[in-house]
Amino acid sequence: MSALFLLIPILTPILGGAALIWGHPGKDMTRRVLSESIVCLTSVLVWVSLWKVNPQSVEVYHFTRGFSIDFGLDGPGRLFAGMISFLWPLVMLYAFAYMHQTKRQNMFFGFFVMTYGVTLGIAFASNMTTLYVFFEMLTLVTVPLVSYYADHDSMYAGRKYAAYTIAGSSLAFFAVVVTTLFGDAGNFVFGGSLSSGYDRTMLEIVFLFGFFGFGTKAAVFPLHGWLPTASAAPTPVTALLHAVAVVNAGVFAVIRLVWYIYGPDFLRGSTCIRIALATAIFTLVYAAALAVKERHFKRRLACSTVSNLSYMLFGILLLTPYGYQAGLLHMVFHSIIKMLLFLCAGAFMHQTGNNYIYEINGVGRRMPVTFVCYTIGGLSLTGIPMLCGFVSKWHLIMAGMQQGGRLALAGTAALIISAFLCAIYTISVSVRAFFPIQGSDRYLTGKGAEVKEAGPLMLIPISIFALLNLVFGVWPAPIFDLVGKIAGI
Repeated sequence: MSALFLLIPILTPILGGAALIWGHPGKDMTRRVLSESIVCLTSVLVWVSLWKVNPQSVEVYHFTRGFSIDFGLDGPGRLFAGMISFLWPLVMLYAFAYMHQTKRQNMFFGFFVMTYGVTLGIAFASNMTTLYVFFEMLTLVTVPLVSYYADHDSMYAGRKYAAYTIAGSSLAFFAVVVTTLFGDAGNFVFGGSLSSGYDRTMLEIVFLFGFFGFGTKAAVFPLHGWLPTASAAPTPVTALLHAVAVVNAGVFAVIRLVWYIYGPDFLRGSTCIRIALATAIFTLVYAAALAVKERHFKRRLACSTVSNLSYMLFGILLLTPYGYQAGLLHMVFHSIIKMLLFLCAGAFMHQTGNNYIYEINGVGRRMPVTFVCYTIGGLSLTGIPMLCGFVSKWHLIMAGMQQGGRLALAGTAALIISAFLCAIYTISVSVRAFFPIQGSDRYLTGKGAEVKEAGPLMLIPISIFALLNLVFGVWPAPIFDLVGKIAGI
C-alpha cells in the first residue's frame, strides 16, 4: 500500500473536526457519538497504515529546490503514531464527562479532534519541510484549546503559549531551510542526511537554532515558561499538551534533527551537542525543584513534565544507540504515567472544585479509586520497581554510565537527584489524600462530605492507564524490543 494512504488518517480528523465546529451538532449525545466515531475511525486507519503501508516515502506537493510535502513511515513515526492512536480515544471519553455542561462544546471537540490529525502529520512526515508545516499547524489548532475558558488566566495562557511556540518555530525555521538546502533535501535518514562539506561552525550554530526552536515545545530551559501556565486549560487539553501531542512533538522533532538529519557521527564531540546536553541536564533538575515548590495541583504536574521531557532529551543527546533507546522508552512510558496523573488531578478538580495541594487533605477517603490510581502513577514516575517508570529511568541511568563522558555522568547524577525530588512532589500528594493531619480533613463534614468518585467515563480511562503502568512495569519487553529496533540495536 502506498504512503499516500497516510493522508487519509491525517485528513479524517482534520475535516471531521472542522465539520464539528461549523456543523453545530445541537444535541450532546450527537456530538459525543460523532467525536468518538471520528477519533476511533482515525485510530483504525492508523493501525491499518502501520500494518500495510509501504515504508517508502511519497511526495505529495513540491515547492522548490527540495522543499516538498512528503509522507512516509519509519521506526520513530510508527512509534509516535501508534502511541497517540491508542491514547486519543481514551482521553476523548474522559473529555465527555469533564466538559459536560460547559459552553462552546462544538468548538472544543472540533479543535480537540483536529489536533489528532495534525499530530499524525508530524508522525508521518518524512522530511523537515513537512515536519515544520505540521509543527506550526499544531500551535494553531491548540491555542483555542488552551484559551478555551476565555477568562483572564486562560487568555493569558493562550497568548503566552502562542508567543513562546511561534518564537520557537521561528528559530527552527533556520534549521529547516539550511538542512534542506545543504543536505538530502531535508529527508530523514537514520544516521543523518546532512552533507559535511559545508562550514562546520555554521552548521553547529544552525543545530542550536533547531534544538532550541523545536525544543520550545519540549519545554527546554529557558523556553519552558509556557507549559506550567498552560495548565489553565481544561484537563483533557493539559493531558494532551503535557503527555502526548505538543510536548512529545517537540521531543520527536529533536529526535529527527539529531538522529535523522545531523547524525551522531557529525555531532559527537561538538560544542553544540555539549550545549544541548548541558541544557537538558540543567532543565531536568531545575524543573523538578520547581515542582516541589509549586502548590497548584496541575501546575506541579506541568513542572514535572518539563523535567521528564529533558530525561528523554538526555538519552537522545547521548548519541549512543542505548541512549536513544532509553529516551524513546521514556517517551512512551512517561506518556502513560503523566496521562494517568493529569486525569486523576482533573477528576479531583472536577468533583471538588478545588485546585491546590493543601485542599487535597483527606479526599482519598471520598475518592479512593482516583487516588489509589494516582499513587500508582506517582510511584511509577518516581521510579519504583515493578512499575514502568522504573524501567525507562533505569535504562537512562545505565545509558549515561555506559557513555561515560563528564556530561553523561553529570546527567546520571542529575537523574538520581530529580528522582528524589519526584518522590517528594508526587507521593506527598498521596500522603495528604489518605493520611491528613488531624483537624485538616476538609471532607468530613459540610459540602466536603458530599464529594464522591467521578463517573465511569472518567474512571475507566484512569483505571486503564493505572493498569498499563503495572503491566509494562512487569512486562516491558515488547516496548523495549520495539524501541531497540528503532535505535538500531
